[in-house]
Amino acid sequence: QVTWIAGEAGAHINVIIWIVHQGVEVCINNAGGLALQEPLLSGKTSGWKTMMDVNSSLYRVNKTFHIFVCFSMSGYRVVNNADAHFYTASKYAVTALTEGLRQELREAKTHIRATCISPGLVETEFAYHLFSENPEKAAATYKSIKCLQAADIANAVVYVLSAPPHVQVSIIHHWRKQYCVVSFC
Repeated sequence: QVTWIAGEAGAHINVIIWIVHQGVEVCINNAGGLALQEPLLSGKTSGWKTMMDVNSSLYRVNKTFHIFVCFSMSGYRVVNNADAHFYTASKYAVTALTEGLRQELREAKTHIRATCISPGLVETEFAYHLFSENPEKAAATYKSIKCLQAADIANAVVYVLSAPPHVQVSIIHHWRKQYCVVSFC
């Protein structure tokens, strides 16, 4: 069973995919997917509390559950481009929050695991949103290197789900059709 929950905020599309895979409930969060639109600078703390209450209630249920957060390699490196520095900072925050959540869930002895998947360039609509004023530049982005495909990310998810319950895969880095780093805890 697969349930897609999609929301749109400006040019950014947030997707959360819920899957039941061999008795394990799986949440794949791609590019944010927050239930409420409550920015850090202008958001209401009541909205943040609602999101945290919903998300933290997961560990109270005695189920096997896996949270995947798919985001950017920018969560691990800083490129020499001033336009990308705040974006990079936000991705570092996602890295820290996901790792903190994974540690807390493990310490609480839940049946919930959390994994970051950080792909390099994946051939999606991302560049077309980023360069909406210049479709030629978007197309050139995907022709500049051999890109990952959605199936590569799906294979990473299956790999992590196949790990036995006592193994926690915290991070998978993809870059140009290679699995660079797989961190186990």
